[in-house]
Amino acid sequence: MQTITPNTSLAQVIQNPLGRDLLEKVLLNFGFKPEDFERSALSKLKVKALSPLTGGVIKKSTVQMFCDLLNSESNAIIAPDDSPITPQWWKEAVFYQIYPRSFKDSNGDGIGDINGIIEKLDYLKDLGVDCIWCSPMYKSPNDDNGYDISDYYDIMDDFGTMADFDRLLSEVHQRGMRLIMDLVVNHTSDEHPWFEAAKQDRHNKYHQYYIWRRDDGSHTPPNNWESLFSGSAWNYYEAVDSWAMHAFSKKQMDLNWENPAVRHDIYKMINWWLDKGIDGFRMDVINFISKWPSLPDGDPVVGKTLGFCGAEFYFYGPCLHEYLHEMNRNCFGRGDKEYVTVGECGGLGIETAKLTTADTRQELSMVFNFDHLDNPGHMRFDEYQYDLRKAVKTILKWQVEYTNHCWPTLLFENHDNPRVTSKVDPTDTYTSEIAKLCAVLEMTLKGSPFIYQGQELGMTNTHFDSMDDVRDVESINLYNKLVAKGKKPEKALRIINGGSRDHGRTPMQWTAEPGAGFTDGTPWIGINKNAVRLNAADEAKVPDSVLNDFKRLIALRHANPALVYGDFTQLCPEDKNVVCYKRTLDGNTFFVELNLTGKRQNRPYDPVGFERLYSNYHDHRDVLMPFEANVYLSEGEAKA
Repeated sequence: MQTITPNTSLAQVIQNPLGRDLLEKVLLNFGFKPEDFERSALSKLKVKALSPLTGGVIKKSTVQMFCDLLNSESNAIIAPDDSPITPQWWKEAVFYQIYPRSFKDSNGDGIGDINGIIEKLDYLKDLGVDCIWCSPMYKSPNDDNGYDISDYYDIMDDFGTMADFDRLLSEVHQRGMRLIMDLVVNHTSDEHPWFEAAKQDRHNKYHQYYIWRRDDGSHTPPNNWESLFSGSAWNYYEAVDSWAMHAFSKKQMDLNWENPAVRHDIYKMINWWLDKGIDGFRMDVINFISKWPSLPDGDPVVGKTLGFCGAEFYFYGPCLHEYLHEMNRNCFGRGDKEYVTVGECGGLGIETAKLTTADTRQELSMVFNFDHLDNPGHMRFDEYQYDLRKAVKTILKWQVEYTNHCWPTLLFENHDNPRVTSKVDPTDTYTSEIAKLCAVLEMTLKGSPFIYQGQELGMTNTHFDSMDDVRDVESINLYNKLVAKGKKPEKALRIINGGSRDHGRTPMQWTAEPGAGFTDGTPWIGINKNAVRLNAADEAKVPDSVLNDFKRLIALRHANPALVYGDFTQLCPEDKNVVCYKRTLDGNTFFVELNLTGKRQNRPYDPVGFERLYSNYHDHRDVLMPFEANVYLSEGEAKA
C-alpha cells in the first residue's frame, strides 16, 4: 500500500480503509460529505489542505499524525462482489440484551439476579427471542457495574452462584434459545489478583500483564491521555514508582495485549466458558486492545473532537487484526460448533469494520458501530435530539456498502445509551410510534436485530432530580468535573440528565405495582415513574401495544427468509423525510415505508397491489402520519 504523506491526494487517502473511515468522520464535523472528495475537484487536494479547509482548526501536527495512523494500516479495502450470503444461525437470530442488575430481582434485595432471569425466560421465548446476551455477571467490585472484573471464573454474589448460572444456561437451551456472555478483556478490575500482584513488584510476572511507565521524576503522568470517564488515563503506584494506564475508570486497568502470556490466559478463560456450553460472546471495547507501543501524546484537536485525548492511538491499534485472528483460531475455531462473536467497536467505520468481520478473514462475526446514534459535533451528554433521518441514512449506507462477506448489527438501544424514544422525541408525544418504527427497521433490514430490555415496551428516559439518584460512574465523574470547572450544579445535573447511561439501566417495568414487578425490596436505582402506565403486564393485554407489535414483527421476520437474506433496494434516496425500500428473495417482495419525522408527509410511492402486513397506524391515509411505519408484501412492484 502506498505510503501516505501530507502531499498525498485525498483521492488516494480514500483508497486506504482507515483513511476512508477517518476522513469521513473528520469531514462530517466540518460540514463536508465524503462524496465531495470522491466526485469533484476536491479529490485532487492534498492531505495538508485539511488545515486551510478547516480554518486552521486541524494543524500541521494533526495532519502528520493522521498520515502516521493511515500508514499503520496494511490491508486493502474489501470490494463488493457477487458472492452469496452464507446462511448462519446468528444471521437469522433475534438477540435480546439483559442488564442483569435491572432485569428481575428474585430475592427482594433490590438487585436483579440470575434466578430472576430464569423466571422470565418464558416471556423472552414468547417474545420470539433466539439468543440472550447477558451483560457481565462475573465477580466484580462494581465500580462500573460489572465491567470491572476481579475473577473471570466466578459469579458476582449479587447475581447468585455458578450453580445458578449453570441452571440458567440449561433452561435457555431447553427452550431452544442460545446464550452469549459479555467478554471484558481490554481491562480488569484493580482488585483482580493479577493487578494486585502487579502493583506490588515490578519483577512479578503479572506486572507485565498491564501497561506501565516508570515515573521520570516529575511525578506527572507519562502522556496526556484522558480517561473516557474523566481525568488522566494514568494512576501512580508508589510501591513500583510507576504509572498504570486505564482507558476507563481508575479501577479498570488496561491489559497489556503485547504480552503473549496475557493472551494465553485470556484464551484459556474464553475456552473454559465455551466448554461450559455458552454460544459466544459480545466483546466489550474489543477494538481498544492494541495500543501504539510508544504511547505518544494525543493530539489536542482530535481530543477535543472526541471528548478525550489519546484515543487515536488505541481505537484501531496496529495489532488489532492479529490479536482478533489469533483469538478466533485459538478459541472459536475449535471443533464444529458455530459460535457468534460481536465486537463493541465504537469509532470503526464501514471499511475498518469490514476488515474485522469479513467471513474470509476469521476475526469477528459482527461489530457494533454507533455512528447512527451520533450527531457530528455532538457528544452523548450534549443537549440534542437524535435525528432519525440522519440515523437511518447511516444505517442504510451500511446496507448498501457492507458487502455479502459481512453482516451488520441492527440496534437502537443498549446499556450505554439513553432510550431512543426519548432522544428522538423528548416530549414523549410519539413514544409508541417511534418504538414501533425502530422495530420495523430492525426486523426488515439485513442484519441481526439486538433488542435491549424494555425496548419492546417503549421504555423512556427517566428524570434524575439530584445526583443522589445517579449510579453511573461515568455520569458521576463528569458531574464532578463540570462543577469543579465552575459549572452551576443545576446546569451540570441538566447535562447528566441529557445523556446518562443510567437512563437505560432503570429497572425493567414488569407491572404497575410498587417495585414495578422488578423487586419486592428497595431497587438499587430508582424506577421510572411511568411504570404505572407503561409495563409488560398491561401491554400484554392491549392488541396493538408496543410489546405485541414487537412480537408480530419478530414473527414476520422469522417466517420470511426474504427479510433476512433478501436483496435490499432503496426506492427514494432523494427523499430526506421518508424512507422506502424493498427486500426481495425467491419471488417475494417486501415493501417498507417509513416517515422519519413528527410531521405528515406525502407518500413517494403508492403501494398498489401490495398487501399491508403491518402498520403502526390503524387507518390507511393518502399521507403518512408522524413516524408512520408500514410493511407490505406483493409479487408486484411499488408504483411511483
